[in-house]
Amino acid sequence: MPWSNQGGNNNGGGNQGGPWGNGPKRPSGGGNQGGGQQPPDLDDIIKQGQDKIKQMFPDGGSGAGSNKFLWLIVAVALVGIVVFNSFYRVQADEQGVVLQLGKYNRTTGPGLHFAMWPVEKVELLQVTKEHNLTFGGRSADDGRMLAGDQNLVDIRFTVQWRVRDAKRFLFNIRQPEALIRVVAESAMRDVVGRTPADVVRTKGRFAAQQQVKALIQKTLDSYSAGININGVQLEKADPPSQVADAFEEVQRAEQEQNKLIREAERYRNKLLGEARGEAAQIVEKAKAYKSRVVAEAEGEAQRFVKVYDEYTKAKDVTRTRLYLETMEEVLGKSNKVIIDGKGGNGVVPYLPLPEVQKRKAGASQ
Repeated sequence: MPWSNQGGNNNGGGNQGGPWGNGPKRPSGGGNQGGGQQPPDLDDIIKQGQDKIKQMFPDGGSGAGSNKFLWLIVAVALVGIVVFNSFYRVQADEQGVVLQLGKYNRTTGPGLHFAMWPVEKVELLQVTKEHNLTFGGRSADDGRMLAGDQNLVDIRFTVQWRVRDAKRFLFNIRQPEALIRVVAESAMRDVVGRTPADVVRTKGRFAAQQQVKALIQKTLDSYSAGININGVQLEKADPPSQVADAFEEVQRAEQEQNKLIREAERYRNKLLGEARGEAAQIVEKAKAYKSRVVAEAEGEAQRFVKVYDEYTKAKDVTRTRLYLETMEEVLGKSNKVIIDGKGGNGVVPYLPLPEVQKRKAGASQ
């Protein structure tokens, strides 16, 4: 698609705009460096060269040989000018877009390149430089938006962008900053309009940034703008100044409420911990008692089984032993006096048994 802008700079030759127009109009903020230099006017260069060469000849360059030599020098000069203007350098942070007869031909990377001048023209763009656009803060109502809960929020945010595709950036859009500004503001209003004001101001700030970035990128891609959105930074999301004091009161009340809730939760956790500790202690005691009772029962059972086994082997001996052990246990706990009944000659008719008991009690103390 040849360009037909006739109001631009000269592109080689005396005609206004050249035979192929001026190429794509350079967008503002596109990082153009080097592409704005216009080639010299060939008619003026040729005329000046002819005048200087004629001065070199005694006859003023009016002879036939002088004319041939003159045209040879002019031809060499023209070739030198074409070659000189055909080489161009692309810096490390740039891309070169080559226009052939006003139409896109190719994109070149960093380094030294050749483009046949004046048939081909080069536009240089900085593609690694990051640009920033700030929204809000320029006036009282500049960043004021309506949130999803019908509350107003003062928004200030910054969009970082850079050129991703030099061809699309040059040919598909005219004013990139104006386009990004309109798209970004529309995307932010859309996201804020679907989100409650409290969420935008607090916990939903990061999510809002990501949503706005994705929406801006999607819209620019639909325009084939060749722009990449590096990030969106939501710097401010405050209530309007007229109601800022009331919102501060509400926030203080919410903070006090959260403080009381945390204190109640700490007290609850303390009581729960103590109750759980006591419950665990009771359970452990019950388990210990259970283990002790079971062990004692098992021990008694084993003892009984062993006694029974011995009883089955010698019933009379076991029965006598059990009788003696029982009598020993019973009589050992009672007061008694034993008198041998076989020999009564040594028995005194009167025995002071209470005194004997007293002496026995005193001796035991």
